[in-house]
Amino acid sequence: MKNWKADLDFEVPAGFRWAAASGSIKKPGRLDVGLFTADTTATAAATFTQNDFRAAPVLVSQQTLQETGSRISGVVVNSGCANAATGAEGSANASSMAATAQNASGREAPLLVCSTGTIGVQLPMDRVTPAIADAAAKLSGSREAFNEFAQSILTTDTCEKIAWASFVADGKTVRILGCAKGSGMMYPRMATLLAFVATDADIAPDLLRKSFSNAVELSLNCMTIDGDTSTNDTAIILASGKSGANVTAGSDTLRLFDQKLLEVMQSLARQLARDGEGATKLIEINVQGAADFTAARHIGREIANSNLVKTAIYGRDANWGRICCAIGNAGAGVDTAKVQIKLGDIVLFKENAPLPLDEEAALKVLSEEFIPIEARVGSGPGSATVWTCDLTDKYIEINGSYRT
Repeated sequence: MKNWKADLDFEVPAGFRWAAASGSIKKPGRLDVGLFTADTTATAAATFTQNDFRAAPVLVSQQTLQETGSRISGVVVNSGCANAATGAEGSANASSMAATAQNASGREAPLLVCSTGTIGVQLPMDRVTPAIADAAAKLSGSREAFNEFAQSILTTDTCEKIAWASFVADGKTVRILGCAKGSGMMYPRMATLLAFVATDADIAPDLLRKSFSNAVELSLNCMTIDGDTSTNDTAIILASGKSGANVTAGSDTLRLFDQKLLEVMQSLARQLARDGEGATKLIEINVQGAADFTAARHIGREIANSNLVKTAIYGRDANWGRICCAIGNAGAGVDTAKVQIKLGDIVLFKENAPLPLDEEAALKVLSEEFIPIEARVGSGPGSATVWTCDLTDKYIEINGSYRT
């Protein structure tokens, strides 16, 4: 198990600039408009929400990627307003944000646009537009600028989520740096979550798209907080090529790139899960012995989305019966005689029967911030790891007063 805290001692990939400004969208003076740009037109890949109520910025960005052949100059993003379910005005505002950012930053290619926050509210463009100009005026490739960008995308998050990795190929250092936001309405199926990744690798659009899709599938799509898929879920990666390291199909460089990209994305997924609204614990569910990865992940998601499991963890109750119930509800046709459930190193259930429970040992595991659960469901080759958090009184408090 690796750390689930933001790595602030990162190196910035070559060829990118970031900035943030305040549009006072939800709170006066708060950084809530961010810019992430490439110095020259970059290769891009993205995954988006599967929610039928896709927000205006999602639709605009999907169209932009298609029209440009995945060659773009960056991303403009706001927090505090999702610009979802906002009709024709919302679509026009999303397009306006992208155009304003392109003009203000002086970039040749279009920018993608993202929003996060309250659904059904129009963007205050009289404040957003000048904030974009303010951000463009202070674009910088510094660590501090990236940190401010990472802060600007947050909503109910309590901290930034930042991860990075690097490797050397043919004597050239390739860096991958990412940030993300999301604490509630979090059940990504990509496709409220936003993730932005920059790399200075030189990689073709089709190869980047495949690598990023695979990494998202094993990271953000293996994480849940409350089982609700946002209207705005978006994950974007830009590749500047400025490292000079060429990533080609079938090469060792591609293998290293995929490995390090997955490390970054899984770190972000763990950070997101741990910072779920009101959460006190990170829960890691490792499913083994399923028919395949898809079945294993489905079972893991059932456990992770079970309010009964999540509240039991919060209450430090080793209630293995709730985990059994979730496994059975997955509809994966498991042989219950082959199911084994572990909490840390403690076997709770095996061969269709509970084992004697050392309550003190179980309480010790459940008192930690990190809670590992293993569910062996058979003898198949499929395995998956899913991350979630506990469910607390604070989650209800936050969401009961979200719009106030």
